[in-house]
Amino acid sequence: MLNQLKKWNTLRNQILFIFLIVMMIVLLIVSLLTLRQVSTLLKNNAEKQFQQVAIEANGRMETLYNQINMSSKLMITDREVQRVLTDVYDGKELVFRDRQKLMGHVNRIMGNTEGVVSVQLFSNNQKRVLPLDEDSLINQTERKWINAADQAKGNMVWIGDDPNDKNNFLAIRRVNLMERQYSNGGYLLISINRDYFYFANEVYENDQFSILLDQYQNPIIQNYTGDTTSIINSIDNTIQLDKRDYLVTKQTSDLTGWTVLILTPVSELTKGISGIRTGIIISGVVGGFIFTVCSIFLSTIITRPILRLTKTMQRAGEGSLTLNPSVHSVNEINELNYTYNQLVKGTNHLIQMVYQKEILRNQSELKALQAQINPHFLFNTLDALHWSLEEKGEDELSELVVSMSSLFRYTITKETDDDWVFLKDEIHHIGNYMDIMMMRFGDRLKWHATVPKIYENVKIPKLIIQPLVENAILHGAGRKPGECLISVRVQPASHSDKEIEIIVEDNGSGMDEERLRWVIQSMKTGGTSSESGKGMAISNVYKRLHLYFNGFSHQEFVIESQVNKGTTISFKIPINAGE
Repeated sequence: MLNQLKKWNTLRNQILFIFLIVMMIVLLIVSLLTLRQVSTLLKNNAEKQFQQVAIEANGRMETLYNQINMSSKLMITDREVQRVLTDVYDGKELVFRDRQKLMGHVNRIMGNTEGVVSVQLFSNNQKRVLPLDEDSLINQTERKWINAADQAKGNMVWIGDDPNDKNNFLAIRRVNLMERQYSNGGYLLISINRDYFYFANEVYENDQFSILLDQYQNPIIQNYTGDTTSIINSIDNTIQLDKRDYLVTKQTSDLTGWTVLILTPVSELTKGISGIRTGIIISGVVGGFIFTVCSIFLSTIITRPILRLTKTMQRAGEGSLTLNPSVHSVNEINELNYTYNQLVKGTNHLIQMVYQKEILRNQSELKALQAQINPHFLFNTLDALHWSLEEKGEDELSELVVSMSSLFRYTITKETDDDWVFLKDEIHHIGNYMDIMMMRFGDRLKWHATVPKIYENVKIPKLIIQPLVENAILHGAGRKPGECLISVRVQPASHSDKEIEIIVEDNGSGMDEERLRWVIQSMKTGGTSSESGKGMAISNVYKRLHLYFNGFSHQEFVIESQVNKGTTISFKIPINAGE
């Protein structure tokens, strides 16, 4: 199983996998955002539409209410109605002819009022005046509605369902007698057709519910057969009925206090989403197929040159450093192929150079073995000269030969091939050199070295002090008549206990400021420090210090000089640098 996974773990498959994952994520995000936006848009538009339907339905109810209110108001203020009820109020007996005449008059007034089925007129003692029978008002409605009409003082009071006819609604209003100081002259009971209040939306007629509530939140009319309590008391704009979500649209009339409720299935509002969802799925499948083909093609283009380069490199691992053929691909692959070919060319060149250097090294070792005979012959010759001078009593010359032999041995023998020597060995070498120089300058050349015992075994670069001493002799004693003193001092550095300061000082002819600046500049640039072009000591020492001690700068190599007073050169090096 693990081997199978490793087999499929290729750059081409990884690129293909990543491309497909990215495509699926992008498509999923776009699909979800699109569906959400479209669903929200459809729902918002539907809410606005049904809100407008509710407003229109509410306006229709208000229009009907106003028509009934105005018609009934015209009736109770009619002169003939006022006359008849005034006579009843005054205790006069109504004859059949007056009641019949009044019925025709009332029918003419209410005949043009839409939705009104019939009207009934009662006297102040609740006896029916119209129609022509002797029924009582209490048989037509409850006492509470009569009291409500009295409290309304002539305004229309909505009763609701007609207890005697479920197809009608009832409304009542009191008749105030204008000629009797608006005393109660009777009651007008109005029957209104129930179907007139039907306002269902024809588009969703089978699934949409419409409910009209009165001012007391009691249903006036509805096409929902279930319990409306949860609907009426709900404060959300969506409600679940029979495991189905409905959008609730409310509109309350300021005139009547009635509330129009329209319940529309949410599924009906978002019915078009399924088509969009199907389109997105089909588009995703087609897009996924196209994207897969393009990804395979692109990943192949990217990885084919890499596989070819990999095979070439594998052959190189087997010992065959061959160039990879040029490929036509993207810039990065071309650059990688070019870099590999350059690397192969460079490696082949280095192999050739190493081969040639190995031959030269073998030849150099042969020459070095031959050259070892020359120092050995020189030391034997100097020893023979030393014993010859000693037998002849030339002690001074004999010591000079010993100093020369030590000087040469320190410089060129195998024992001193190491670049680092003890400080005491360097001082001893300077002593041998001074012995030879005093043969030239005689008694006028003096020198002394001051080295604390704790610093004698500090390792320093070989021949780092002697060139400065040589420079002090040549430019000090060599240019000044009389006695010349050369001193070498080793002391702790002033700012750190991990460094020592080495000072070479002479009391020779010295230098003026212009000459000193020229010497310092020559030291920095690597030039000579004398007009003859042979003064290399200071520049040589400075360069070696810079190479041995990383970060060594010219500020740490100090040269001070005054005319006819001498020159002082000092520098600081770490104590443990040579370990």
